[in-house]
Amino acid sequence: MHNLGTVIRFEIVRTLKKKSFWIAAFAVPLIVGLVGVIIYFSNKTTNDQAEKLATEQFAIGVTDKSGIIPKETLAAIGAKTIETKEEGEAAVKTGKLDGYFYYPKDISKDSVETYGQDVGLFKNNRYQDFARELLKQSAAAQATPSVQTALQDKIKFNSVTYTSEGEIDQGFMKLIAPGIFLVLFYFMIATFGNQILTSITEEKENRVIEMILATIKPTTLLVGKLLSLIALALIQMLVILLPVIIGYFLFRDQLSLPQFDLAAIPLDPIRITLGAVIFAVSFFMFTGILMTLGAAMPTAKEAGSFFGAAMALVFGPLYAAPLFISSPESIVVQILSYFPLTAPIPLLLRNAVGNLSVTEALISLSILAVTTVVVISIGVRIFRFGALEYSRKLSMQEVMRRKS
Repeated sequence: MHNLGTVIRFEIVRTLKKKSFWIAAFAVPLIVGLVGVIIYFSNKTTNDQAEKLATEQFAIGVTDKSGIIPKETLAAIGAKTIETKEEGEAAVKTGKLDGYFYYPKDISKDSVETYGQDVGLFKNNRYQDFARELLKQSAAAQATPSVQTALQDKIKFNSVTYTSEGEIDQGFMKLIAPGIFLVLFYFMIATFGNQILTSITEEKENRVIEMILATIKPTTLLVGKLLSLIALALIQMLVILLPVIIGYFLFRDQLSLPQFDLAAIPLDPIRITLGAVIFAVSFFMFTGILMTLGAAMPTAKEAGSFFGAAMALVFGPLYAAPLFISSPESIVVQILSYFPLTAPIPLLLRNAVGNLSVTEALISLSILAVTTVVVISIGVRIFRFGALEYSRKLSMQEVMRRKS
């Protein structure tokens, strides 16, 4: 293993020199930034149009059979009182009015009818919006302030829930710190998984593996690649996340993003530690699985065909997420939590919501750690015998049958 440092340094430097690494790293923040710019201009355009519509003046007529809208209100907005619906509709057709609203006697049973001049597909709804707002404000003016608040859905609630220990439950805020590791795991596997899978096959495809193995042992080479890929994944994660975090704090108001009080996020040392350990062991295990697949396949193209199956194992349990939260004691949840190939997502999710006990976590982590060692050992064995196989993939029986 004396060449391990050389392998790690070579792999990291070689990958950092590749344009594809930086394109993949910056693609996500660039896409997020582009989406943010689109959202910003969309919000700005919508607000501008809303302000423009609010200042627009148009001639309207109203027939109010309900008696809800005061005549003073109609006079204040310059609306004409029309005796019959037919008269109002005819006035719109002939261009004497821009809009006409007919309020029936019982608005709880019959529909309010609006008629208007065509002003474009996206602006024609202004008549209905105006008629609705006119009715709401007129009805609210006849109610007490408390009734107005209830009707306008502006009631303020202060809700407090308590845990079984009698402490105040902090709701979704308590999910943030331990839940970060679930997001990181999903993010790193999804963005870096394919690169891990193909990193082993590229030397075989370039036919330079013979020269490399003449000076470096297969075990040293594979372990060096494994450690360097984990380091590169961490670098890529920082490259992706830092611009997103900086962009959030600089342009949060322009993009109408929610504001978080970081000081209010509860920090549970046990759950955060468990989340970090589960994340590290799970990422190490799946990196080993992907590298083992890469070692067994003769080309990156063939290795890529197994990538989808690996991703299905990793992220398939996400479809049962409600079950992990509501019924952690169910058999399905227990099986998925202890089976090593599906365990990472259930463990990280259950740890985030707080229904994963320390005992369960330690048992699952032990299974994951043993699986990781076995997977990497098999990967090393496959790489040792399959590194010089350029045209076929090795079977598991063939690998296990061969002697070192």
